[in-house]
Amino acid sequence: MSESKKTELDLELTRLTKRIDELLATLAHLKDENRALRARHESLAGERAALLHKNEQVRTRVEAMIGRLKTLEHGA
Repeated sequence: MSESKKTELDLELTRLTKRIDELLATLAHLKDENRALRARHESLAGERAALLHKNEQVRTRVEAMIGRLKTLEHGA
């Protein structure tokens, strides 16, 4: 194999190695980001469930108040 061909192959291998390292770094970054997004999603889903429960409690209390007011209105 000629020296220029060997040098050319070495350069290509170096370039490919660098690209693989970049891709591995990107993969690690994306895994971390994905993990963080999943945790955030889980947190927001829990917060949403709590808010829906609280909203239902408030709705029930308001409906009870309306019922009492109607009873008072009809009794007066």
